[in-house]
Amino acid sequence: MSSQIDHLVVAAASLAEGVAWCEATLGVTPAPGGAHPLMGTHNRLLALGGAGFPRCYLEIIAIDHGAQPTRARGLRRWFDLDDPVLQAGLEHDGPRLVHWVARVPDMHAAVQALAAGPAPIDRGAVLAASRQTPAGRLQWQITVRDDGQRLFYGALPTLIQWGGDAHPADSLPHAGVDLLDLQAAHPRPEALRPALAALGLQDTVPVEAGAPSLAARLRTPRGEATLASKGL
Repeated sequence: MSSQIDHLVVAAASLAEGVAWCEATLGVTPAPGGAHPLMGTHNRLLALGGAGFPRCYLEIIAIDHGAQPTRARGLRRWFDLDDPVLQAGLEHDGPRLVHWVARVPDMHAAVQALAAGPAPIDRGAVLAASRQTPAGRLQWQITVRDDGQRLFYGALPTLIQWGGDAHPADSLPHAGVDLLDLQAAHPRPEALRPALAALGLQDTVPVEAGAPSLAARLRTPRGEATLASKGL
C-alpha cells in the first residue's frame, strides 16, 4: 500500500493561540483554513515542502467553543481533542504536535489491513466530511473512533482519503517551511511497527523503543525546528 504523510496535527487550546505559536515558533503566519461542523472544530493551515512529502501540510486545530458539533451526542471529537489530559497540557504548555494523518489510496483496504494484523487495531469508523473553501468544496473520508482516541499516543496515524482531485495543499502558498523527517518512539515498538508496515509507512516514519513521542523536524525561515509531542 502506497500511503503517504498527508499532514501533521498541532492542537491548540484556541485557534488564536495556535496562530501566535506558529508565528513565534516557525516564523510564518498560517493560511486561513475552515470550520468542521461535524466535530465543532476549526483550523489554520501551512504548506510543508520537503523531498518525498508531496501535498503535505501542517494543520493547527482547536475546538470552536462557539459551535455545537453535529456529531451524535456522546461521541468524541477527533484527535483526542475532548481528552481532559490533552486539553490541560495545551492550556499549561501551549500548542503542540499531537498527531499525524496518513493519505491512503484505498480507505477500506487500509482499515482492513490494520484490523487483520497479528494485534488487530480498530482505527475507527470511516466518516465522510467536507468543508467549503474559496477554491471549491473539499471532500474526504477519514477514520474517527467513537472515543476520539489517536492510539499509540498519536504515533499511529489517522487515515484519510480525499475525494476527487482537490487537496488543501494545492491552494496553500509555500511559506518556506519544509518537513525534513517524522519519527516516533513508543514503549511497544513491536506493536506499532507492524501497523505502520501494513500501511506501507514503515520506512516513512521510523519507530524507536522509548517513552511515547512523535517528533517532526522542520526547516523554517528561522532555521531548523523540532516539533515534539512529548507524550501528550
